[in-house]
Amino acid sequence: RFLHSLGAIFSFVSKDAVAKVQIMEEYCRGEQREKYVSLQSMVEYELANGLVDIQKRSGRPDSGCRTVLRLHRALRWLQLFLEGLRTGQEDSRTSVICTDSYNASLANYHPWVVRKAATVAFCTLPSRNAFLEIMNVGTPEEAVAMLGEALPYICDVYSITQELFAQHKLLDLP
Repeated sequence: RFLHSLGAIFSFVSKDAVAKVQIMEEYCRGEQREKYVSLQSMVEYELANGLVDIQKRSGRPDSGCRTVLRLHRALRWLQLFLEGLRTGQEDSRTSVICTDSYNASLANYHPWVVRKAATVAFCTLPSRNAFLEIMNVGTPEEAVAMLGEALPYICDVYSITQELFAQHKLLDLP
């Protein structure tokens, strides 16, 4: 909802994230739901049963590991972007913050045409303070304070997932 509320520029990210969350919800409600009660149990189950395409994508449905990895990468972009908003100056350009965050995260996994389209789309973002007001949590100062409270949780989720996926060599799934 947060990304969707920020307007059309972020709708592509929002729709993709919602689709991936729905895939994971199906796993959590499915026949093997007890294997999906935690990230750790999902990874162990899918690896032990050959459900993760390690080398190349097959015709099978996306594994939970692959789906979470895509969400994990998007979380990294969001983390970097929100941190840039939080620490930026009043006159910082949101488009630059967003582009820098994208280039340091998601761009590494997108083809050239998607990278260029995203960069062009980011150019239409409003100023930092206008963007903070669009977040609808109060004044820009209140939004910055809220980001300061939320970012440690985002960082924790990212770090836990990063460590688990690195441990199992899942960070480069096709």
